[in-house]
Amino acid sequence: MLHRYTFRNFYSFADETEVDFRLPKTFRAPGASAPRGTGVRISNAMATIGPNASGKTNLLKPLAFFQWFISRSFRAEPEAEIPFETHFFSKAPSCEFDVELSAYDETWRYEVELTRERVLHEALYRKTSKYFSYVFTRDWENNNYIVRQQGFDMSPSEAKKVRQNASLISTAAQYNVPLGMRLSKLPIYSNVLETGRAHLGFDGLIEATAVFHENNRLRARMIELLRGWDLGLEDVKIEKATFTDPTNTKTMEYPFPFGVHKQGKRTAKRIFVHESSGTQGAYLLLAKLLPALDTGGVAVIDELEADLHPHMLVSILDLFLSENTNPDNAQIIFTCHAAEILTLLEKQQIMLVEKDQEGASEAWRLDSMGGVRKDDNLYAKYMAGAYGAVPQI
Repeated sequence: MLHRYTFRNFYSFADETEVDFRLPKTFRAPGASAPRGTGVRISNAMATIGPNASGKTNLLKPLAFFQWFISRSFRAEPEAEIPFETHFFSKAPSCEFDVELSAYDETWRYEVELTRERVLHEALYRKTSKYFSYVFTRDWENNNYIVRQQGFDMSPSEAKKVRQNASLISTAAQYNVPLGMRLSKLPIYSNVLETGRAHLGFDGLIEATAVFHENNRLRARMIELLRGWDLGLEDVKIEKATFTDPTNTKTMEYPFPFGVHKQGKRTAKRIFVHESSGTQGAYLLLAKLLPALDTGGVAVIDELEADLHPHMLVSILDLFLSENTNPDNAQIIFTCHAAEILTLLEKQQIMLVEKDQEGASEAWRLDSMGGVRKDDNLYAKYMAGAYGAVPQI
């Protein structure tokens, strides 16, 4: 489970910013977990709201980047730039990340500082008793990497040769280093790309269908939820379909979804690209949410309500807030334009984002503001502008 993450000089955020899932011991609302051995309570949900172009998506991008960097950066071309941007008015060439989480019955802290060209500092720490002890540190000094290890078990000679644009964890996984292999597979599921939210389209349907094609349990749960959300579907069949590429030079075969509709004793089947955008959006969304719920992972979702009716937010959030549907303490962090979300969560589960006159985004947890009471009507006060982070129209 994510405990917190901080970052600096990343996209529209110039100053250090923290997203904290940790809760006070007095928190008694639904959607709180206490991972074994951590001694803290963690929120299962975090909403991010604010005006357009305030930086809401950029608040999620550190997690998407973190997941890519520790799992797949090894696959980047040797001379490729590391895919992120610093704040456009910043003179500093580097950004920093710090992620704290619990996994495999232990608590970890990972930190990295990097430029577009290379990693300057990378370190992994394991919590022992009250303190964190390093597992490895990797620092760029005098045009060379200095690597220290303490139980990471990667060959020292190979560790020193890790490419400048790749993570030591991602590379260690390729050498079958046990801890590297485990951490590179942290279950984080995101619809956030470097350019923003992944939108509806053929590629998205292919990717989502691969999730359900390979897991009968997730496919059955997906069909159950889509049917219950009154989308007019009786079933979703996954069948092999042949497509021709845009140049008409070759054909490709993929597992692809078909919606099954029923009227009396009659049924009709049609390819999913002809279903409504709402139906397609829900299908793609469940391909991120259900694996997180199945593995106790983290779903990182930009524009949770996109293409969906606002009333569906209640059902989606309930998947994470209820112990019955979330026995493994999966988490969701998401952006949302529907202010009604403030009626569904507590002040400790809401991040507000706005941009200042200098073009820098700022984010804060609602309970960090003075005078916000537990019994306040958060929706009414937000709509009245009491908390900020509203459009100036």
